[in-house]
Amino acid sequence: MASDGKVHGFEEVAKHNKTKDCWLIISGKVYDVTPFMDDHPGGDEVLLSATGKDATNDFEDVGHSDSAREMMDKYYIGDIDVSTVPLKRSYVPPQQAPYNPDKTPEFIIKILQFLVPLLILGLAFAVRHYTKEK
Repeated sequence: MASDGKVHGFEEVAKHNKTKDCWLIISGKVYDVTPFMDDHPGGDEVLLSATGKDATNDFEDVGHSDSAREMMDKYYIGDIDVSTVPLKRSYVPPQQAPYNPDKTPEFIIKILQFLVPLLILGLAFAVRHYTKEK
């Protein structure tokens, strides 16, 4: 994205805290990392957990490579208005859809792990029963 030098207020940036709309504040600059959510090596959860605050410490603690730092340039959308950043802010987790175990592939695998052995056992008994009569 082109760097237009726009100055963003903290509350405006904090509103962008979803997977399809994610902005981060790092070293006084604002980055729209929405296009990078699927490609981030740490997953989108890491980026979402850094929204709504100054993510500079989170970014520096990980120890990003030089290429990662260069990559940031294409996501730069402006600077943060430092006067709008609160000194302390309570963490508000980003809103995500609730976890539903009945619709996950793991649930299907667990059911199959139970049913397949039962079907094999039933088939073995049926084969034995029919071969024993003859």
